[in-house]
Amino acid sequence: MQEIAIHKKIINVYISDKMIDTHCHIDFDEFDPDRDKVIERAKEKLNAVINSGYGLESNAKALALSKEYEGFVYPTFGFHPVSSQNSPQEEIDAAHKQMIEHLDEILAVGEVGMDFFYCTDKALRARQQEIFTGFIEIANEYKKPLLIHGRDCEKKIFNLLKDYDNIPKVIYHCYGGSLKTARKILDMEDHYLSCSTMVCYSQRHQDLFKEIPIERILTETDSPYLAMTKDERNEPANVALAVEKLAELHEISVDDVSLQTEKNARYVFGI
Repeated sequence: MQEIAIHKKIINVYISDKMIDTHCHIDFDEFDPDRDKVIERAKEKLNAVINSGYGLESNAKALALSKEYEGFVYPTFGFHPVSSQNSPQEEIDAAHKQMIEHLDEILAVGEVGMDFFYCTDKALRARQQEIFTGFIEIANEYKKPLLIHGRDCEKKIFNLLKDYDNIPKVIYHCYGGSLKTARKILDMEDHYLSCSTMVCYSQRHQDLFKEIPIERILTETDSPYLAMTKDERNEPANVALAVEKLAELHEISVDDVSLQTEKNARYVFGI
């Protein structure tokens, strides 16, 4: 009986260690009071955390955190479309320069993309596409994975990417588009859909990700956003909740989901 208990304990630890939060923002001010504790909790359940840059300052902070927590926190450099649409060209150029100068230190270009949910103005949407195209071209020229923020324009983004052949991996962060578009994306080699903690409470996301093969899913929290309630702050350790829900939806074990999604993340981001 004791041997069974010991074996069970070992297995439980093994399962909990096989997860990666592929998209969060622990550089944000919301984590300033207790960032160390947040990362400690993450280390109890996860093998790695990918901190996605949001703009020039956020990118610099993401890089600094990756050095402070080397081997656990990894950075990507991006420029959120809702922010970039109103930025002067000098700032966009500076973001390009920042990415190129740190290509060997970042895992991907992103998050970058287009957001037609928050932006309804046609001129600003066109500006978002113009800026996004510049980031696509960097990912294509330097053969870096592309981490996409796409909302209410997933099909348009998919069509944009058809003109580029040298982007090694494409990640649709917090995917919430249609199943029809998802299937078109999955017809493309090395294109992945990221499932956020929204899957824990959104019926739409549950219906969607039930149809997506685990072999093409990444897991994320988008911390501090997308917590279980509006009053909470999300954090990387909660990616375990998304893994549990995916296991329930696909009627397989948590172990199977955690191992496969970690394998996916390591393949996509090269960690």
